[in-house]
Amino acid sequence: FAEFDDAANLLAANPDATTISIDEPVEIPKNQHSRLQEPGREEDDELLGTDDSDKTELLAGQKKSAPFWTFEYYQTFFDVDTYQVLDRIKGSVFPVPGKNFVRLYIRSNPDLYGPFWICATLVFTIAISGNLSNFFIHLGKPTYHYVPEFRKVSIAATTIYAYAWLVPLALWGFLMWRNSKVMNIVSYSFLEIVCVYGYSLFIYIPTAILWIIPQKLVRWVLVTFSLCLSGSVLVMTFWPAVRDDNRRIALATVGTIVLLHALLAVGCLAYFFDAPELDFPAPIIPAHNATTVITKSH
Repeated sequence: FAEFDDAANLLAANPDATTISIDEPVEIPKNQHSRLQEPGREEDDELLGTDDSDKTELLAGQKKSAPFWTFEYYQTFFDVDTYQVLDRIKGSVFPVPGKNFVRLYIRSNPDLYGPFWICATLVFTIAISGNLSNFFIHLGKPTYHYVPEFRKVSIAATTIYAYAWLVPLALWGFLMWRNSKVMNIVSYSFLEIVCVYGYSLFIYIPTAILWIIPQKLVRWVLVTFSLCLSGSVLVMTFWPAVRDDNRRIALATVGTIVLLHALLAVGCLAYFFDAPELDFPAPIIPAHNATTVITKSH
């Protein structure tokens, strides 16, 4: 008890002294860290997803600890429930200005389930709608005989899956290269970029169904509206990652992303739906009243 007496004597001598209790942990105010940060970095962390990205990547690494040649490794890419997929589809159709799609929906659990089935559904939707559009355009012509074009399925599959995988691969490599040049460049993982591109294509599924309407003006209005929605998702996702780079390089990168996205939409519309008119040959009617002249040789 001598220690308590000494402490009491010290407090009596200096009443303003600060005491620390051993039983209670020392708490650091939450706003202390925010005051030390730069004023604009908090917004950058929210857009780029750098605030808790390290913790999330560590957790994701624990989930994907299986060797890459095992089935369990790839099973983690499809470990997503229906509510998450629907929420990500809703986020791609109704983008929120100033919000990053990767940070809000993807980074906690990137998946390949949604992008794979969105691309597969889009392939069959474009192929079937393109055949129906060709049928309705030439409907009523007596010389037209409908023949389904199954090759459109393979062409649509090659185009869409190549776009959904090769473009993200090129973009991922570019971001990694620029990250080695500029320290502030944020590189998304390849899986996150594929996820963003896959979900951004969902808006073209209902658009391809409406492209059956045989009116060019309606089709171009639909493709413009869909391009603005899906393109805004890509711009709001990748612009915060490259805006700290050289201004021309950043604008060229975002412009290339939008240009390739527009080429996919316009190319599908032009090839599968705006097919040129076919010139059918006039039917050959045999002459029933023709007379046959027979000559006899003597």
